Amino acid sequence: MIEVRREVRPPWPFRLPGAGGMDGVASMRGGVWERLVHVEDAPVVVRAAQPSSERVVIGARGETGEVCEEAIARVRAGFGVDVSLRPFYDRFRDDPWIGPSVRTRPHLRPVRRPEPFEALAWGICEQLIAYEEAAEIERAIVWRLGRRAPSWDGTRTLRDLPTARTLGDTAPARLQAFGLSAARALALVKASREVASGRCDLRCAPGGEEAGWARLRRISGIGSWTIAVLALHGQGRHDVLPAGDLAYLKLVGRARAGGRPSARATEEEVLEAFAPYEGWMGLAGLHALGVKATGGGAGTRFAAAA
Repeated sequence: MIEVRREVRPPWPFRLPGAGGMDGVASMRGGVWERLVHVEDAPVVVRAAQPSSERVVIGARGETGEVCEEAIARVRAGFGVDVSLRPFYDRFRDDPWIGPSVRTRPHLRPVRRPEPFEALAWGICEQLIAYEEAAEIERAIVWRLGRRAPSWDGTRTLRDLPTARTLGDTAPARLQAFGLSAARALALVKASREVASGRCDLRCAPGGEEAGWARLRRISGIGSWTIAVLALHGQGRHDVLPAGDLAYLKLVGRARAGGRPSARATEEEVLEAFAPYEGWMGLAGLHALGVKATGGGAGTRFAAAA
């Protein structure tokens, strides 16, 4: 086995994410992040640690130096460790709504998967159900259909998601047995086949994602929310907001209704409310969901939107 280690100096405040998600793929032990990544069919174990605010160390162990380098590159992109959020910070640090969060949490970034297909698959699984229920389904898919390899120290077994080809070849009825509805199981199979065949390239050059989104939208059961999840959490598009998410429908609805707890906005109203953050709506949304904890308030922005 080959080991490769790279040290990164983040150009902007950065904090190593925790395990992230509830699918059991990544883990955080003693400040060390670890997960199994596959480059084509080659398994690579990747570990990351942050000795200081100025340094992030990412190591990979795999069959060749080439697959280790590619796995590190994917994890780096997933972390967003090389991205400076200075333009966003300078533009919105004094914003009356999200400014307090931007100033307090300049490191905040969307959680991004190292493989875009993971975001697509889990986006389909998480449609219209409680996150805890979706997490159980995702863990079942990983456990029953996923790939596995020993951990870095060989004491545990790490698991990775199944390939798009594996999910595309899986009978929808089997996915239903894991808890997916019939419609979502069929949508997952069809989307997986599009990716596995190469007809839908999720790793296209930045700015070319729309063609793949359009192809996926032709599949019944895949709508704007699923595409936004893929864009934000799979392809690093900070400009895309999953406006149909219940959290945003509640956030905007309550603000427009003067704080009434039962109020819900429409997806169009959410997009209207976040229009001032064009180019950064996805990142602005994360700050908006956390403004209560940092002393901000939605009233000024939504008063104007209403």
